[in-house]
Amino acid sequence: MSVDEFIDRAPSQPEDGIGLALSGGGYRAMVFHVGALIRLNELSLLRKIKRISSVSGGSITAGILAANWKDLNFQNDVATNFDIVVSKIRAMANTTIDAGAIIGGILLPGSISDRVAKAYDDLAFKGATLADLPDDGQPGNPRFVINATNIQTAALWRFSRNYMGDYRVGLVNRPDVALAKAVAASSAFPPILSPCELDITQDVVNTPGADLHREPYTKTAILSDGGVYDNLGLETISKRYTTLLVSDAGQKIAPEPDPHRDWTRHSLRVLDTVDNQVRSLRKRHLIDSFQRKDHTGTYWGIRTSFADYKLGQDPLGCSTRNPIPLAEVPTRLEAVPRNLQDRLINWGYAICDAALRAHIDPALQNKLGVAITPPTQFPFAGGY
Repeated sequence: MSVDEFIDRAPSQPEDGIGLALSGGGYRAMVFHVGALIRLNELSLLRKIKRISSVSGGSITAGILAANWKDLNFQNDVATNFDIVVSKIRAMANTTIDAGAIIGGILLPGSISDRVAKAYDDLAFKGATLADLPDDGQPGNPRFVINATNIQTAALWRFSRNYMGDYRVGLVNRPDVALAKAVAASSAFPPILSPCELDITQDVVNTPGADLHREPYTKTAILSDGGVYDNLGLETISKRYTTLLVSDAGQKIAPEPDPHRDWTRHSLRVLDTVDNQVRSLRKRHLIDSFQRKDHTGTYWGIRTSFADYKLGQDPLGCSTRNPIPLAEVPTRLEAVPRNLQDRLINWGYAICDAALRAHIDPALQNKLGVAITPPTQFPFAGGY
């Protein structure tokens, strides 16, 4: 492996290829993104993605997809058994994790984050490590990058099959970290589920520019939710690929005429305000890059209005439906009722489809080798 490959240095100009970003948002995001993945799979786009970058709740979805990738049966670039991924995510969505982890972390030895990681492993990952992620050196396999925030260095900490680390500390080649641990770090929502402490037992390579390549940074990483640094998961795809697809299940902060003044609830309000601003800036820069033609691709959000896409065809009747109640589902790792799961999946499917039909033009479709035709029905009965 060359130095450039190892440190994942971005090219001077984006290279041809598709990058997919999955935002945070707890179980709300995890389930919403599934609908988008179902539509991308139907259109033969899923297998054409070169990199899937995720943060927070989106990393649960990405981790489950990655762990089951080897079992997907692709025919003409469509996984005919994608239900195996959907069922694993539903199993996670059926189970409340955060409450038990918080209580156990307060009353018993061990951290809250450790308990979240154990629950992830028991429910979905079954002992898988980063080494079990798909090898993107093989055709048809994306590189999965699970992002956390290094609180020590204020930089993005990346987990992948090939490496983990950040640009200030250096990188670990072929990390032996549990997949559940990486996802728990990525989804360590502050202040309750954060931090996630990662012991670094392998050698850390001193990469160019690593100004903190020394202990304690090379022995322990103190990590928090990936959304603290990049709540859309854009950082690892925007400089590398020409075509960007972004699925955003984040909430928009609501006004409060009389915000709480006690330090706990006031601090939470401040955190929400910071998250909202960072998300807005990331989205604005993304849309600007599309308008400047720096990138092709599209963005869809859980709060996006179907009418904004100005499509001539509305086969699913989305123009008469209101997605805002779905966007207001709390950001929790809390069990989601089956009917609400169906609605979140259906809306993720429908708004992803609308964004693709509106912004992936015939020339780009031809370049990507796909034909984006209108859908005929929701994945599950009842709409959203």
